[in-house]
Amino acid sequence: MTANQIFEQIKAKKSFLCVGLDTDIKKIPKHFLQCEDPIFEFNSAIIDVTAPYTVAYKPNLAFYEEQGVLGWHSFVRTVQYIRANYPEQFIIADAKRGDIGNTSAMYARAFFEQCDVDAVTLAPYMGSDTVKPFFDYAGKWGVILALTSNPSAAEFEMLTLEGGDKVYERVIKTSAEWGSIDNTMYVVGATKAQMLEGIRELIPDHFLLVPGVGAQGGSLSQVAKYGMNSRCGLLVNSSRAIIYASSAEDFAEKAAHEAALVQSEMAELLKTLCQL
Repeated sequence: MTANQIFEQIKAKKSFLCVGLDTDIKKIPKHFLQCEDPIFEFNSAIIDVTAPYTVAYKPNLAFYEEQGVLGWHSFVRTVQYIRANYPEQFIIADAKRGDIGNTSAMYARAFFEQCDVDAVTLAPYMGSDTVKPFFDYAGKWGVILALTSNPSAAEFEMLTLEGGDKVYERVIKTSAEWGSIDNTMYVVGATKAQMLEGIRELIPDHFLLVPGVGAQGGSLSQVAKYGMNSRCGLLVNSSRAIIYASSAEDFAEKAAHEAALVQSEMAELLKTLCQL
């Protein structure tokens, strides 16, 4: 999928919502525990009711790997379900991989050839050979961690380097030369919304994956104000606020309601800031 194809989906749905499938087996409605594959059954129900309002899904691998082999099976089934029923959706494996070249190539093969996701989140700390193998696949993306929203991010990301750049700025400047706007996104936390303005000066045309809206307290309007470009350029992720809107029998109805509310706000922001 190219950047333009993502933008076409954004225009069609008037949404730049990414639903995070951070599916904790201890938080899903209890009746799913009677199913053979509780995580998949919950995911498929959430996907069915939120698909009209979203352009992307982001399964976080930690919530699947925690279940061992069965969890990995749930992840693969979830991806297959989206592919079969909602092929227009952009699928991000939130795996935060980052290793030397040969190992990185195996990760790319696993996620792109075996699992058929569109993108993988990547930690660039070890340099270009941790990221470039993911760019060997046409239509696939590397989503590079840049400025994250966790409290301890400042311990490294905000350090000032010789020459005046912050670490996250150097990461963006350097890694932007490895790929293109059609295969490289950046993770920027919603709780750092005002800093998006400076990031846009570095990468005006790249897509940004922005987690932290919803349960983490990030402001959607602030993210759009500082981070949106003329082609939107944003995928804003919400996980817990949508998928755990209710733990009762009405979980799907409540999830759909929350996703619809976010989409409605996004439609207004797209109209105001992008004239869409």
